[in-house]
Amino acid sequence: MFTTILFRMILWELCKVFLISLLGITGILLMAGIIAEASQQGLGPAQILAAIPLLVPSTLPYTIPATTLFAACVVYGRLSADNEILAIKSSGVNVLHVVKPGLILGFVMSCVTLGLYYHIIPYTHHLLRDMVFRDAEGLIYSLLSRNGRISNPQLPYSMFVKGVRGKKLLNPVIKRRNAKGQIDMVAHAREADLRVDSSNKLLLIRMRHCVVISDEGDRGYTEDRPFDVPLERIENNNRRARDMTWVELVEKRESLAEEMNAVSDEIAARSAELLLGNHPADLPKHLQNLKEKHRSLAHQDRLIYVEMLMRPALSFGCLCFIFVGCPIGIMFSRGDYLGAFITCFLPIVIVYYPLILAGTNMAKEGRLNEPLLVFAADLVILLGGLVLFRWLLKN
Repeated sequence: MFTTILFRMILWELCKVFLISLLGITGILLMAGIIAEASQQGLGPAQILAAIPLLVPSTLPYTIPATTLFAACVVYGRLSADNEILAIKSSGVNVLHVVKPGLILGFVMSCVTLGLYYHIIPYTHHLLRDMVFRDAEGLIYSLLSRNGRISNPQLPYSMFVKGVRGKKLLNPVIKRRNAKGQIDMVAHAREADLRVDSSNKLLLIRMRHCVVISDEGDRGYTEDRPFDVPLERIENNNRRARDMTWVELVEKRESLAEEMNAVSDEIAARSAELLLGNHPADLPKHLQNLKEKHRSLAHQDRLIYVEMLMRPALSFGCLCFIFVGCPIGIMFSRGDYLGAFITCFLPIVIVYYPLILAGTNMAKEGRLNEPLLVFAADLVILLGGLVLFRWLLKN
């Protein structure tokens, strides 16, 4: 009975500190980081408020492990600082019974984080992109009003304005890039307005009193000149791996495997044709292109595979953190929040996240064994936690 009451008490304290810390850290991260950046990028208050519920799930895989570790250090640090751990040991209760609530919290939070990665986080990414695209006209006006320009090397156009008056762009300048990234056309006008054609995914710009200059120096003047700018929108087939649900990742890998097999078969057939000697003159070049395509498909497959490894690696960081947080909290006997914060977060910032970043990047480049590289950070923290647990049992 004593163990049951003790278990419930510790679990309740862990949950209470965890929830309070999670709300605080998530709120700080949203307000000080994401929302501030969104404001600087030209998003209005209404757009930011609509985006907050869609941004919260993306922050949880980082805030949940951190707050799990923080809760463990605070609760077990308090128990140790108040000599309750010593009293529990003196009563004949094994210290492992004390840390069971923490292990349960870490396991549950790992499963919750993994569940978020399964569907909710990629789905909210999709909703966020759709929300921005639906209000693309207001966003573009807001960006031009705040920054006076829209310029990105990945976009085929750059736009600069002197000012924005209502729905009018004052002294707009449009620069168009060709496939090589070089500017091949510049148009400037006295004023312009724009609207978004959602069905055709076009930004329609109507420029008045417009002068157009080509890359060869030719100039032309027109009273009313329309420009159709394709809106860059990530389609389902070209989405990044981090924006796909687990089911979509599996399906994408299957389709890539089929495509790689087809390319491999064609490479084998063309290689045999090349060996026979009687072949078209462009066959070596075609064969080289096929090999480049196969390498590109293999790289895409590796990125998806690493993403599928990274999600459980980050998720089960919660459980690994508990293995470190419980003994560290008991060892240092920190009864104050600040001491627990410094004690638990310094090793994680110095060791865990750099290992995650380095291992993930090396895995994407195809170095060594991908699962070992991605899970290396978890293994290091887990081994460190087991060493600390051994010390805890001895002392």
